[in-house]
Amino acid sequence: MTAIDEVRSKIEKLDQDIISLIAKRTDLAEEVLESKKEEHRSINDDTQNQVVLDRAANIATEKNLDSGAVKEIYEILIRMSIERQHELSGEGNLP
Repeated sequence: MTAIDEVRSKIEKLDQDIISLIAKRTDLAEEVLESKKEEHRSINDDTQNQVVLDRAANIATEKNLDSGAVKEIYEILIRMSIERQHELSGEGNLP
């Protein structure tokens, strides 16, 4: 195995880990939805979404990453969570 193959293998493992973490994060949508129902909150919470985006940007900055790009990733993650909550509540379009 060449040096580049070894690095690519490490990247592949990290990609698998990242996707597993995304799945775990998305699975928490059910717990979030139940809490929102109990507290009579709407599925989309713009204030909380901004808290998550700000937190992600701050952590990215601390890690010397492009905070704008990280915020874009988190916008997608937030959208996935909202879509999953809509699906679980019977309002979604996902399979």
